[in-house]
Amino acid sequence: MSVLPRNVPASTDLHDVHWLRSSYSTGANNCVETARPGSGPSAGLLAVRDSKNPAGPALLFSPESWAGFTTALR
Repeated sequence: MSVLPRNVPASTDLHDVHWLRSSYSTGANNCVETARPGSGPSAGLLAVRDSKNPAGPALLFSPESWAGFTTALR
């Protein structure tokens, strides 16, 4: 079994993804954005990046891990 990547150094390396920002985000760019890569080694994972630094790194989570994290925040 191969180890899945956990981050990408530059979120711009994730091609053909559509980044989404929470509707609760203000215009101040103080939120995170998420995307679902459809191909490559990160396919099926959820990418998360800082909206203040869109060319910066992105963290990669399994959908189950992200759901557990957001549930714990509530």
